Amino acid sequence: MADVYAAFGTLLALGIAFPGLLTGAWLLFPGMVGRARMRATATPLRSLFLGIGAALLTAIPVSILGSVPLGLFKLAAALVAFGALGLATIGAAGIAAEMGDRLRWSGPSSMSPSGAFVRGAIALELAAIFPLVGWFLMIPGTLLVGYGAGVFALLRWMPRPAFAPRVEPAASGA
Repeated sequence: MADVYAAFGTLLALGIAFPGLLTGAWLLFPGMVGRARMRATATPLRSLFLGIGAALLTAIPVSILGSVPLGLFKLAAALVAFGALGLATIGAAGIAAEMGDRLRWSGPSSMSPSGAFVRGAIALELAAIFPLVGWFLMIPGTLLVGYGAGVFALLRWMPRPAFAPRVEPAASGA
């Protein structure tokens, strides 16, 4: 029975901490989170594919460094993995910011931006908790899109602005 309490307590603590982690990233790195948000919103498929590629490129040095029996190499592998998770957190905070703003647009107008962000982070967390769909689609999808958007934000690669079509003035018959 103690194992059940430990597992439940751990999941409860993680459920409480996740919106706090995203809020901390949003408050500490507003520029990067804003760029990641723009990238994840404007080009989600490019962010997904960059996230898949970056995850594969991250897994190679982490597995090589982690297999070397010296402690310094294992530390380097852990630092690379933590850096990758940090970029994915920046991207997930961008996704939560977009979700929060969409909740704010459809909710009461008195909602503050920080309240909307926390609600977006909680909505993202609740979507990930949902059995099967959340576990196998939302969590990996959010991690990969977030990682790709975080890499785009780190490199400062912004999507191209969409220009309105140019309207030519009508020719006069004179």
